[in-house]
Amino acid sequence: MIDHIGFAVSNYAKAKAFYVAALQPLGISLMMEIPVEVTGDFAVSGFGKDGKPFFWISESQKPVGNLHIALLGSRAAVDAFYKAALAAGGKDNGPPGIRAHYHANYYGAFVFDPDGNNIEAVCHAPA
Repeated sequence: MIDHIGFAVSNYAKAKAFYVAALQPLGISLMMEIPVEVTGDFAVSGFGKDGKPFFWISESQKPVGNLHIALLGSRAAVDAFYKAALAAGGKDNGPPGIRAHYHANYYGAFVFDPDGNNIEAVCHAPA
């Protein structure tokens, strides 16, 4: 079981705005911000729900991308995530739908974030 994940982004403000919009349909919101004055190196944003941040982004001067993250939600939330992510500047990497090659009820949608990371929302429940 994963407790949390964190990764660097090339444009912190742009990525933060993207994730605020894209994660909202999944019930995930911005919960914490830690400024560079505290870390000494980079700003950090923590997104989560139920009082716990578990999805973290931070500034970076290094190349980023090629990360895959799947976040759980209902089928309606998967659809809403996809629309919100595209509206926030994400790029399509697979619209909402069944991915039977994984299993009969695998309903997912995929977008690339501003750094090219493959962000997925998925539902495993039957329709």
